[in-house]
Amino acid sequence: MEGLLDHMLRDVLTRVGGIDRCVSEFIRITDMLMPNRVFTRIVPELLNGGRTAAGVPVRAQLLGSDPVCMAENAAKLAALGPAGIDLNFGCPAKCVNRHRGGAVLLDEPELIFEIVSAVRRAMPADMPLSAKMRLGYMDSHRTLDCALAMQDGGAEELVIHARTKADGYKPPAYWDRIAAVREVLRARVVANGEIWTPADAENCRAQSGCSDLMVGRGMVANPGLALALQSPDGPPLSWAALLPLMRGFFDLVRSNVAHRHQAGRLKQWLHYLRRHYPEAEEAYLRLRTVNSPEELDLQMFGPDERGPRPLRPRPIDEEVESCTA
Repeated sequence: MEGLLDHMLRDVLTRVGGIDRCVSEFIRITDMLMPNRVFTRIVPELLNGGRTAAGVPVRAQLLGSDPVCMAENAAKLAALGPAGIDLNFGCPAKCVNRHRGGAVLLDEPELIFEIVSAVRRAMPADMPLSAKMRLGYMDSHRTLDCALAMQDGGAEELVIHARTKADGYKPPAYWDRIAAVREVLRARVVANGEIWTPADAENCRAQSGCSDLMVGRGMVANPGLALALQSPDGPPLSWAALLPLMRGFFDLVRSNVAHRHQAGRLKQWLHYLRRHYPEAEEAYLRLRTVNSPEELDLQMFGPDERGPRPLRPRPIDEEVESCTA
């Protein structure tokens, strides 16, 4: 989830527990062979054996429409040791679709097959390849064609977001439509979309027939959601237990994000947390006009007696190559 669920939030959320695997935000592939620093900037877990600090494996996600360039970048990415590679055919953003990326490719299952096949051939045989899709672009009449193209191209797992691009993120998610695809495929199918609570997860499983779920915004709003799905009888994640994790997140933000954007990142997360925690509603309303990260830190968490934060090392510049014509 670009601009929201990045490596800093992955670090914090995986410390809570219940998450089996993460997928990074997409790495946009055009006509260039990306330098390693691009991959490690978006997926710094590559520098930790492809895992978060809590030990949760992370698959790196690529988005693009050129089979050759996607394959060459996948080969370079694979050499860095991710827990797998994921391909994005689900992003509904207009700017991405306008440049022939994400969900717009769901109108071209033949091209999807070419992309997935090329990437699969470029990767080590034992490295997992998965793909993320929606039910379609403007409608869902080619859902099965696209899913089969991904499977037959070599993806062992498909995550299906149960809405079309035209549906955006508006409720409801059509979980029952995943069932018809899952019944045909031999590849593993994971259901996604509009899972905010354990009750939503139960309904999604019942309607889709999928035992495996991917959660996104629901996990941001309730960091204890995955743990609740794994251990339904366990205690919920309290606000008091969440606060130290939020402070750790803001520490990462203040070490990795430009000064002018730091306060916005914490307020963005608070905005989502309002859905689940009354305390987040109070904090958001109290702090929404505070733009100084130093003042926001003080008002949200109190005085910091832990000493100065470590500086983020500057990446080494690398030459950018063009993909093979």
